[in-house]
Amino acid sequence: MSSDARSTAILILNILDKGRKTLDMVLEDTDSTITSLPQNDRALLHALVYGVLRWRGRLDWILDHFSKTRLNRIDPRILNILRIGLFQIIFLNRIPVSAAVNTSVEMAKSFAAPWTVRFVNALLRKSAAGHKSVPFPNPDENPISALAAKKSFPQWLVKRWHQRFGFEETEKLCDSINSIPPITLRTNTLITTREYLIQTMKGAVGKPEPTTYSPDGIFFFKSKKPIRELEAFKNGFFQVQDEAAQIVSYVLRPKAGETVLDACAGLGGKTGHIAQLMQNRGSIMAMDKDEKKLLRLESVMFQLGISNVKTRIHNLEVPFDVGSFPFFDRVLLDAPCSGLGVLRRNPDIKWRMSKNKLDCLSKRQVKFLDHLAGVVKPSGVLVYSVCSTEPEENEDVVKTFLKKHPEFVIHGLCSKPIDGNDTEYWKNTEIGSEKLPLQICRLMNQEGYLKTFPHRNHMDGFFVVCFKRKN
Repeated sequence: MSSDARSTAILILNILDKGRKTLDMVLEDTDSTITSLPQNDRALLHALVYGVLRWRGRLDWILDHFSKTRLNRIDPRILNILRIGLFQIIFLNRIPVSAAVNTSVEMAKSFAAPWTVRFVNALLRKSAAGHKSVPFPNPDENPISALAAKKSFPQWLVKRWHQRFGFEETEKLCDSINSIPPITLRTNTLITTREYLIQTMKGAVGKPEPTTYSPDGIFFFKSKKPIRELEAFKNGFFQVQDEAAQIVSYVLRPKAGETVLDACAGLGGKTGHIAQLMQNRGSIMAMDKDEKKLLRLESVMFQLGISNVKTRIHNLEVPFDVGSFPFFDRVLLDAPCSGLGVLRRNPDIKWRMSKNKLDCLSKRQVKFLDHLAGVVKPSGVLVYSVCSTEPEENEDVVKTFLKKHPEFVIHGLCSKPIDGNDTEYWKNTEIGSEKLPLQICRLMNQEGYLKTFPHRNHMDGFFVVCFKRKN
């Protein structure tokens, strides 16, 4: 394996440490460097970056055990070299320990003093020899510290999960988040069917299978080529989208001929799905504050064969000029959030997020709902979704919004609470129905909240609720 993969991984981790960009942003910025690497090196690069971010807490616990210098006094660049070296030693069996140590030492030589290089060499060799015998906190005496260190999560996050779920379920949640998630696609039903997409993908990816809850999704774990190089992608047969995100558009239930606002459209994952459910008829306004994202969205819509989407630049921090802004049958706010529900795919978030940020995000989400409430038609719906399962961004936002806006109520989408033994099914569940399919209703509780969890549903953690404006 070339050390270029390791050097690029160090570059990415060092940029992330500055706290100004997310992992997705950094990967996009370094895309040309990454794509220039041989395929094996690209695989190693992604394994190192995602692996270190997933297991940083556990790696640091082991390094701190053997190091005479406290980790907070080590140059962050050196610390990332140590993490990458130790990750290879513990998790990548195909890489010899000597190779992991030597490549780490060589990277340190490029900028560090000789004594620092010797420190890297000695610490990695000690850790390689003794990492299996390093003691972790006793879960009976201190369950929070035990889970945080062994499962690699910040203590504040483990503490809140432990309070809500208990030790065993929190452990399962941590394990699920630390597992490598499948690649999930949403079929573009304007062009093809899920069954045909599965047949088309056979041979190009490893064992494609249909998703459990979304009628449009398929998933697999390995692809022989980058997704954007697959013929099915070039032909517009699918968009990459987790199953939980696909369910959001079903909760919106858009109908052909309606007017719909996708208020934080981003790159158009949900916009494309809404257009599919509307059979490319009616009108969708895809809105975002980022003009570059909207330009890319327009390109994606063209590739998918979608023609009923128009874009508009607007920052939801600013109220609408109601006199010059249209009203909509359905509005989707897929709100900016902590992202704590998508840690499987974005492990950098757990090291950047904090309780204080959750409170700030919650207030912002309520503000966005405030501004959107006025552009929903009477009897229209407003769907709020976030890729987070934290109460501040879930139930707390709903309660605050309903208190400020008594003209809205939670719209019941299922006839009654559904449990695993229920055999009842609704006769009218086709596109355009006011009822959700049974398999999606199983995810909804009595309050009308739809919540998904990685360890329970094998998908990202999402919260979705549908508000209906009184006539």
